[in-house]
Amino acid sequence: MLARWILLLLALMPVLVLTKKYTKDEDKPDWAKKDIRDYSEADLERLLDQWEEDEEPLEPDELPEHLRPQPKLDLSNLDSKNPEELLKVSKKGRTLMTFVSVSGNPTREEADEITKLWQTSLWNNHIQAERYMVDDNRAIFLFKDGEQAWEAKDFLVEQERCKGVTIENKEYPGVHTRDEL
Repeated sequence: MLARWILLLLALMPVLVLTKKYTKDEDKPDWAKKDIRDYSEADLERLLDQWEEDEEPLEPDELPEHLRPQPKLDLSNLDSKNPEELLKVSKKGRTLMTFVSVSGNPTREEADEITKLWQTSLWNNHIQAERYMVDDNRAIFLFKDGEQAWEAKDFLVEQERCKGVTIENKEYPGVHTRDEL
């Protein structure tokens, strides 16, 4: 029985020594001795840095978009006379916004229903776009993969009520509204 107690004491000794070492206030830096409610921004930054010290780096697809490495562009397969193709490839994997206008004089509710139908059609074709109404006859379609914006544009300009699509400040008029312009 005494041997068990001695083994237990020997096993717990390092824990006690380590706990004692880190609980002494004189060993802590000045900022760590403060009450957490009195921490400044710099103290919080140091605490965050200390917290993340031993963290493994994030995978590239988990990083925020602005910190992700740029995808490698293979320019050998691109037509140099088609700048739109170069733009399309350069936006692969990047978020891209496009503006879509509804023709005629629709109410906000009518334009919302029309653009919602277009969004559903795009989703059914595996083109993922978020839609936000910005005006009575205008919506933003947000693509997580910017390359899909040009496929969506090809679909949208063919729609009867599409006045036009704007991608990267370039206007693509709707097929059915060209006569009205």
